[in-house]
Amino acid sequence: MKKSLGAKSIVYPTPILVVGTYDERGKPNVMTVAWGGICCSSPPCVAVALRKATYTYGNIVERKAFTVNIPSERFVREIDYFGITSGRDEDKFSKTGLTPIKSGLVDAPYIQEFPFILECKLLQRIEIGLHTQFIGNILDIKVDTAVLDEKGIIDIGKLRPMLYAPECRAYHGVGSFLGRAFSIGQEL
Repeated sequence: MKKSLGAKSIVYPTPILVVGTYDERGKPNVMTVAWGGICCSSPPCVAVALRKATYTYGNIVERKAFTVNIPSERFVREIDYFGITSGRDEDKFSKTGLTPIKSGLVDAPYIQEFPFILECKLLQRIEIGLHTQFIGNILDIKVDTAVLDEKGIIDIGKLRPMLYAPECRAYHGVGSFLGRAFSIGQEL
């Protein structure tokens, strides 16, 4: 039996993404975002949805670039702080001790300590309602070698990304391995 929850903006799993930008003075800033994900294969693109009131919104509009940083579980306190504090009021890098690195490809910083980075040039901006969707063309992905397997492929068990549960406002780790995609279904 199913119970209707009504029209809500929830989906499971919800990834945790940290968007990096520079403000008009060149100060690096980051913001935790839950509304986002891959939106195109060719060209490779990622989308993030932000409210106009956020500091990051204006930074993306001004600089036409952003990074998407994927943290490991050990940074759960920092990503929560990035989501509850505005870069207008605080220097998030000074407060957390994390290191902003200037991208060589786009006008945006990424977080040195986070293992997985997407460097994005703003491709399109779509006004939806309360949120604006920013579509970034992924120009490069940077990944720490420590999270790669022997074939050079990202090992999710080493990456240890987090998920967000929107209705209960909780962070979770990724679960256990279930089977190989495009393979396990062939058993049926």
